[in-house]
Amino acid sequence: MTTALQTGHVQPVQIHFEDLDAMGVVHNGRYVLLLERALSAYWAGHGWPFDPTRPHFAEVFFVVREFAITYHVPVNTVGEVAVHFWVERLGTTSVVYGFRVLSGDHTVVHAEGRRVQVKIDPATLRPSPIGVTVREAIVPLLGSAGG
Repeated sequence: MTTALQTGHVQPVQIHFEDLDAMGVVHNGRYVLLLERALSAYWAGHGWPFDPTRPHFAEVFFVVREFAITYHVPVNTVGEVAVHFWVERLGTTSVVYGFRVLSGDHTVVHAEGRRVQVKIDPATLRPSPIGVTVREAIVPLLGSAGG
């Protein structure tokens, strides 16, 4: 799995009891939240929190256009998993993330997929170009997942 982790970022994420469904596995809809938790932590840690009170809020106003996921092995316990994500494509107004939900030790791929986000103007709610400073912040995430 080491090749798969050479690009992008790996963020530890907690699985909580409420993430489990009646069968004791992480509910399929919670995988969206796992990626959201990982991306939010990453961007906040790099100075780009999604906070309407911050002056740069308009620069980070992205909405999800598409979310695709393939499930491989259920997560059946609370504790830590790892979310490996990278940017597959950076367009004028959109960014395409690839991601994998991994076991805490990175040996099991629980799920993988992609998420397309579009930057919009908060006043008009129409697509708007991704600014230079955000583009520069995305550069470390560019690349494919590897092997």
